[in-house]
Amino acid sequence: MSLESPVLEIDPLIDDRRTRIIVCCGSGGVGKTTTAAALGVRAAERGRTAVVLTIDPARRLAQSMGLTELDNTPREVAGIDRSGGGSLHAMMLDMKRTFDEVVVQHSDAERARAILENPFYQSLSAGFAGTQEYMAMEKLGQLRAQDAWDLIIVDTPPSRSALDFLDAPKRLGSFLDGRFIKLLMAPAKVGGRAGVKFLNIGMSMMTGTLSKVMGAGLLRDVQTFVAAMDTMFGGFRTRADATYRLLQAPGTAFLVVAAPERDALREAAYFVERLADEDMPLAGLVLNRVHGSGAAQLTAERALAAAEALEDQAAESAEEAADAASEAAQEAAEDAGQEPKKGAGRGAKKDPAENLTDGGIVDHGTGHADSRQAPPDDTGGTERLAAGLLRLHAERMQVVARERRTRDRFVSVHPEVPMVDVTALPGDVHDLEGLRAIGQELADGQPAAA
Repeated sequence: MSLESPVLEIDPLIDDRRTRIIVCCGSGGVGKTTTAAALGVRAAERGRTAVVLTIDPARRLAQSMGLTELDNTPREVAGIDRSGGGSLHAMMLDMKRTFDEVVVQHSDAERARAILENPFYQSLSAGFAGTQEYMAMEKLGQLRAQDAWDLIIVDTPPSRSALDFLDAPKRLGSFLDGRFIKLLMAPAKVGGRAGVKFLNIGMSMMTGTLSKVMGAGLLRDVQTFVAAMDTMFGGFRTRADATYRLLQAPGTAFLVVAAPERDALREAAYFVERLADEDMPLAGLVLNRVHGSGAAQLTAERALAAAEALEDQAAESAEEAADAASEAAQEAAEDAGQEPKKGAGRGAKKDPAENLTDGGIVDHGTGHADSRQAPPDDTGGTERLAAGLLRLHAERMQVVARERRTRDRFVSVHPEVPMVDVTALPGDVHDLEGLRAIGQELADGQPAAA
């Protein structure tokens, strides 16, 4: 008997106009992107003006929504039923472009050009650890500030840890407030020749060491970047703090997405606890790719026992058929007045000179009597087929039982978390109909113990 959990009701969540942001989070490979897209389609067709922001580099979202291109600009999704007054846009985070937009928006033209052309900035904006997560927060803040959509659905980055999305603003703040950055900013704050003199005299030992480690060219690039970005550092922190508060606001709902696997649910449990510690509103958990069976009353043990019985029966039938054939061959030889050939019957070799047509051994594909192809023997075939199907069912029921035990462990620790199951599909979702089907499963709201 599985442990019960509250039912996660999706439709009331997306129908509530006070819900402005839904964040789909969880470990990698559990279906966050598909869940976010399905929620977007369902919300739009129920009257919400929704936008889905994905940070998934696999670009499955574009394919499933029929978009030939998905980039940093929200694009409307065609094929959405707009009879309820809703619409759907989708976009994919372009980390570097978002960083460039922030630089241009919050600095004058000359300073922006100096920053954008700086080699260290180009490396930082393209792949610095945590930049993607921070820029996702920046883009979320931008979308919310535009107020063009009444529902924003965020597919969090496919990070090594599901907590990176929440930690990014604090990590960036720590980086900007770190001693290394302050040390590099010191000459720029002194200014002019005095700054250069200070650098040459007061920091000669430090810069000499750094030049050996980083290279003189890279050190100059970093110092130039820090000097140019000095006036923007406060803005980064301010916006990061504002977005963090936005995630804590009542209009935000977090959906933790997991698969019924030990590692994924362990990560989900950790994330649930972290959200509680940060006072962030958790709506519930989506348990994705759950396996089931239309014949759940037939247990794995009973299916295996029945399969073994059928296999034994098939073996007995085959043995009886072989014995009957041996006896028939012996009787035929005796009727013909011939001595039975040694080994006649099961496994006996035919005489090449025998009359194939009289023996009934013909080519069953053409009817010609010039083949030594014996008629197919289906003795026990039905039993073997049934046994194979029973063994497949037993394997499925073993998977179902394992998933149920894994889920029960999570529910025993977090019995208060609402949950909904989404059945595992035979293939990937690649169109709107597939997303609608998943949205319907989400809305059906089956409890975890169902």
